[in-house]
Amino acid sequence: QSTVCEKIMELLGQNEVEQRQRKVLILSQDSFYKVLTAEQQAKALKGQYNFDHPDAFDNDLMHSTLKSIVEGKTVEVPTYDFVTHSRLAETTVVYPADVVLFEGILVFYNQDIRDMFHLRLFVDTDSDVRLSRRVLRDMKRGRDLEQILTQYTTFVKPAFEEFCLPTKKYADVIIPRGVDNMVAINLIVQHIQDILNGDICKWQRGALNGHGRTYKRPFPEQAESGGGGGVLAAGKRSHLESSSRPH
Repeated sequence: QSTVCEKIMELLGQNEVEQRQRKVLILSQDSFYKVLTAEQQAKALKGQYNFDHPDAFDNDLMHSTLKSIVEGKTVEVPTYDFVTHSRLAETTVVYPADVVLFEGILVFYNQDIRDMFHLRLFVDTDSDVRLSRRVLRDMKRGRDLEQILTQYTTFVKPAFEEFCLPTKKYADVIIPRGVDNMVAINLIVQHIQDILNGDICKWQRGALNGHGRTYKRPFPEQAESGGGGGVLAAGKRSHLESSSRPH
């Protein structure tokens, strides 16, 4: 969940740091929604397009962008307008950081992307809480309640059960109750602080094997169910995934 990532940033004090100087940053999978055709956009405006399907994302662009960040490059990330369901002309500049929190509903679905991370988190939030947050969020975006609920029952819930929930098996750490679970969040924060302080020195950062997989450092697991996320180390960059709310 994006709220978990925001809480991590807050506890690390990174929210108050100038963007170019941040050691930790958040990157959202939502930035990588595909550019819709005219027909698809017409459906989207009626709440009839499935934004929770894996095919809704530009996985090639997502992978190349993450790869560039791992290599320590400054990248331009697409800016997505959720009101018009379109990718804007302007982009967001993302500067190199030591740890990247990559959040999204299907961050574990694509194997090439999934294998980039050292630590994967699955954030578990009660279904009623997810729905209520979605309703409040989408109403702020100008959508009516009936359309929101129809989209939820037609696309969001079935897609969660078919595509998102099965990726839970790839998680190294599961966070029950989402942002309310401060014990788990504090453990993640401490882990990131260890990375930033150089206390974790045997990760073989930047040492990718010939198959493009990263070497992982063990991390304590917790057993519950929820959404997805993880940590990647490459070069001087480490990436921590966390699941976000659906479109």
